[in-house]
Amino acid sequence: MSIKHRNKPIFSCEFFPPRTDAGMDKLIATHRQLNDIINPAFFSVTFGAGGTTRDRTMETVKQLHSDSSQIIAPHISCMGSTKQQIADLLDEYIKLGINRLVTLRGDIPDEGEPDNELTHANELVTFIREKTGNHFHIEIAAYPEYHPESSSPDDDFKYFMNKAHAGADSAITQYFYNVDAYTHFIEKCEQAHLNIPIVPGIMPITNYANLIRFSDNCGAEIPRWIRLQLAAYENDPVSLRDFGADVVTQLCHQLLESGAPGLHFYTLNQADAILNIWNRL
Repeated sequence: MSIKHRNKPIFSCEFFPPRTDAGMDKLIATHRQLNDIINPAFFSVTFGAGGTTRDRTMETVKQLHSDSSQIIAPHISCMGSTKQQIADLLDEYIKLGINRLVTLRGDIPDEGEPDNELTHANELVTFIREKTGNHFHIEIAAYPEYHPESSSPDDDFKYFMNKAHAGADSAITQYFYNVDAYTHFIEKCEQAHLNIPIVPGIMPITNYANLIRFSDNCGAEIPRWIRLQLAAYENDPVSLRDFGADVVTQLCHQLLESGAPGLHFYTLNQADAILNIWNRL
């Protein structure tokens, strides 16, 4: 593999919108802690299935944006949103001074797929460019181990290329624990002459049951040796966290040494696991 992006690595962190005032207070404290120690290039804020957290996402963006000068990058999706709702959201973000977005189709809500005027992420990227020009730095999602809804690897890569060519500036991957999946994906992008930075998403390992559930839902493979060791540590949280930190730190080392353009940490609104990995790095 040869990854061409060999400038100083860019680090970023992801949050989800809290449900309560206490959760928001805790998130602000986590934001400050990560900001002080890691000083990431930006913090992203997720957007619930079918737009279910639209208001809470906006409130979280406003709170974090007012709490520091650090860049906040809201997730925005077309699932469950009209073009007018998306346009209004873009206008509000511009007024707030937001200039970075993570652009996704979005998850289908449990009650089924809603009616959408835009149905794919590439259409959303195109719409944002048509409405706002180059105001926003647009991130898209990448799936080195393939999106769980894709019919084939070729179709999955075609959809990614469609998003990239619609006007994306960079991409963030779904998390993975198999470096070969990422390097293979990068090689395919290079063969297709696509040179946007593709930043690996990094998920800390702190809870066996939650990780298995997340991974089964999103199609992220947990290698057998990792899964079996985690199962052995299921009732030993200290050993599980130490083992998980070793695994993820080694993964980060391999990615950075091979020239990955940075790391995007899925924080789950917690600082400790991320800082443990950061200190080991």
